[in-house]
Amino acid sequence: MPLPRAPKVLAIVQAGGKGSRMGALTADRAKPALPFGGTHQLIDITLSNIANSGIGSVWVSVQYQAGSLDEHLQHGRPWDLDRNVGGFRRVVPDEVDAVRTGGFAAGNADDLYRIRREIEREDADVVVVLSADQIFALDLRDVIAAHLETGAACTIVTTQVSRSQASDKAVVITDATGKVTRVEEKPENPESTTISAEIFVYEKDALLSGLDKAEKATRPDDGKGDDAVDETGLGDFAEHLLPQIIADGLVRTYPLEGYWKDMGRPELYLAAHRDLVRGVVRVFDDVDWPMRTLATNRGAARVRAGAVVEESVISPGCDIAGTVRGSTLGPGVVVREGAVVEDSVIFDACVIERDAVVSTSILDANVAVRAGVRVGTSSAGKRAHDDAIAVVGHDSVVRSDVVAGSQIDPGSTVA
Repeated sequence: MPLPRAPKVLAIVQAGGKGSRMGALTADRAKPALPFGGTHQLIDITLSNIANSGIGSVWVSVQYQAGSLDEHLQHGRPWDLDRNVGGFRRVVPDEVDAVRTGGFAAGNADDLYRIRREIEREDADVVVVLSADQIFALDLRDVIAAHLETGAACTIVTTQVSRSQASDKAVVITDATGKVTRVEEKPENPESTTISAEIFVYEKDALLSGLDKAEKATRPDDGKGDDAVDETGLGDFAEHLLPQIIADGLVRTYPLEGYWKDMGRPELYLAAHRDLVRGVVRVFDDVDWPMRTLATNRGAARVRAGAVVEESVISPGCDIAGTVRGSTLGPGVVVREGAVVEDSVIFDACVIERDAVVSTSILDANVAVRAGVRVGTSSAGKRAHDDAIAVVGHDSVVRSDVVAGSQIDPGSTVA
């Protein structure tokens, strides 16, 4: 869809969250650095959608374990963003007002507030803000065109989920005309199953005004002056920023068609990989909308005589002599003869030794599962909850059985 005019667009990817609900998997990596589909990282999906949409100015806001992303991001090179004008830039949210708001940003609206002066100085008409831990495919040019056509201060990309899932998200309420009347952050009894997909298009001045007004409204009056306040209180978008912008101007929605899932918990991460191996996730299927990443130098996978591979995703460099069912294997995974991997996500360079069984589990990189050991238990239901998934941190050695629901810290030896 052609744009009605050519606005100057800045995309901000928020990749700074700690992702504590992912447990051992994010103990020492940013959540957007988690692999997806064996060969990619979560942040690749967001950056590829931006690059495919023709947006040339992209900031990535990182604070927690930034080093776990930097080598992979390569200054934006995989997405053709390493350029002299615009291009890729990594920003640190506590670089603004560090005296008053030191430490990590407490929510994605707080994150934007801390870089608001940088946004103000940027020559942009429209600011697109996206999370970095979701699976989706979307031409952002269509969203921007709709945003400009309606004259909205903010356009919220929305998706539909179940009512139980909505209670863990930002629910978006609209009137009969499609205008957003309010947002509810993680309501106990959601009025709607329409939620924010954590993709927003803002008119720049409306965003900056909303940030400043919302921050002033939430600033504690402790009688000690502004310098005594150590956080903004803005929290996440739906808490104060979006209500402020809704009160000041027009906010519209843009429904996202197709697959969408965030990676907030191990059960959602595993569910997305289940969808991938079943062919429900199609983000890698469109050659005209490529999901780009830093290329691996490993050779082709090898499946040996007698091996069984069913409905699985196998990455380069894998060596399979055992059985793999309904699983995703990262680069260089070795499955020895007699070993079984089922309903699991295995990160790169893991070794599953002879007669070991890995079921409904997530194994981080460089995990060795010794011969005859069992990790996890097959999940009987269609949905595997967190307490049914065994998670083993990177560089661990598993010498004895690991029960479902276990969280093994990185570098552990399970004796």
